[in-house]
Amino acid sequence: MFEVEQKYRVDCVSDVAVQLEALHAIPIPRQVHEDIYYAHPSRDFRETGEALRIRKINSVASVTYKGPKVPAQMKVRKELEWSLGSGDLDGSQMMELFQMLGFAEVATVRKKRDLYQLPDDLTVVLDEVDQLGNFAEIERIVTHESQIEPAMAAIGELGMQIGLKKKESQSYLGMLLQLPSN
Repeated sequence: MFEVEQKYRVDCVSDVAVQLEALHAIPIPRQVHEDIYYAHPSRDFRETGEALRIRKINSVASVTYKGPKVPAQMKVRKELEWSLGSGDLDGSQMMELFQMLGFAEVATVRKKRDLYQLPDDLTVVLDEVDQLGNFAEIERIVTHESQIEPAMAAIGELGMQIGLKKKESQSYLGMLLQLPSN
């Protein structure tokens, strides 16, 4: 599975929401995210372009591994994600396991996220990210490399259609780590 996405800085998420509603996008209830990122004990994820995190959505945890970025005009990378079961809904046992295996917490990204589903498996998320500001991301999950180019074209077209102009290539984690206090 590959995640194909483009992130944009936005001044006001509600302005983008109005554009999405005009396109009859289906809103999904607001989520509160807490993403806890980890450093590998024997390789530098900053150099390899990988990421490992525990994501809590409304306090329910999952684990995500993002592989190195695939060379493309947008962010494209292999992604593995799974929910933690009823025995570890908050992710505390997984956090303990990571620490026991030598993984170290790097930073935590906190955000409020509004999601909108559009036809053709396009999703738009509107994020209000603590310390960083407001963003919109358009993404499509594809299962085969041959679907990456059409996904990028659809994402670019939708971005223009809803007036998104300020592309942002950095991850929230990368931006957060560049802040003076981090």
